[in-house]
Amino acid sequence: MEKTPILLLHELARRGRERAHGLPQQIEVKATWEGIGFRLDDKGWVVPLEQVKEILSKVKISRIPSAREWVHGVANVRGTLLPILDLKGFLSGRMTAMSRHSRILVMQHKGIVAGLLVEEVIGMRQFLEEEFSADTSDLEVTFGQMLMGQYRQRGESWGVFNINHLAELPEFMHVAA
Repeated sequence: MEKTPILLLHELARRGRERAHGLPQQIEVKATWEGIGFRLDDKGWVVPLEQVKEILSKVKISRIPSAREWVHGVANVRGTLLPILDLKGFLSGRMTAMSRHSRILVMQHKGIVAGLLVEEVIGMRQFLEEEFSADTSDLEVTFGQMLMGQYRQRGESWGVFNINHLAELPEFMHVAA
């Protein structure tokens, strides 16, 4: 008996079902949060990725006379004068010791562009959203409204630092001594 095209298609479909593998195992996809990791006083912090315009390593900084101690000066970055401010110096009064690991996080918020000097940039950090806690009471340092919470990952706490709130502080804008 000669097979018609319909019978051939049915036979082909049957063979396909017999040899077909099951669907791939479904893996649960978990939401993540990304930020730039940095160190202050050997403590890990993260700043939301969208709050950092760029990261600079070596720039020539010119001092500004009569500026507060935490104001390192200004740097000419591609033809634009960028104020360089010591984040640890502003927050604690203790200046950052410049080293080969020191970096500058460039922020831009509501027309304010500034470079924040930090001891070290660790790079992009990724956390599961379920690792977030709004409770910051166990962090050694309190930065008030600049802390958004923390992520706990592998036994280490990473405080989430909001540099946009920093830019809105009146004392941050008063750089003259």
